[in-house]
Amino acid sequence: MALTGLRARGRHGVFAHERRDGQDFVVDAVLELNLSAAARSDDLADTVDYGALAQRLAATITGPPVNLIETLADRLVGQCLADPRVRAATVTVHKPAAPIPLDFTDVAVTARRTAGHRPASHADVSPGAAR
Repeated sequence: MALTGLRARGRHGVFAHERRDGQDFVVDAVLELNLSAAARSDDLADTVDYGALAQRLAATITGPPVNLIETLADRLVGQCLADPRVRAATVTVHKPAAPIPLDFTDVAVTARRTAGHRPASHADVSPGAAR
């Protein structure tokens, strides 16, 4: 199951103007779960409600600020794994208005975690993670 392009305004970042003014963050989430029960029953109760998931992810983005998008990605993965049917989740946080004084398209961090696994001290982020 994938939810892509979820946009919400947050106040994450290390600079005072990021905390003060906020900026849009875009999130892509991919959940690994068995969809066969939902396919057979055709009942929302047998799957992850992606509308409710989108609300939880947006609430995390608009909630208490963090310095790094790595931290935000880790919190969002945790929201995805809150449903016990989800075996693994991958979340990409895009920060298209990152404070970089050059032309660029996007800055993104991707975190992946499996159910029952919590990194000891940090999110499992992609190489070259941006802040």
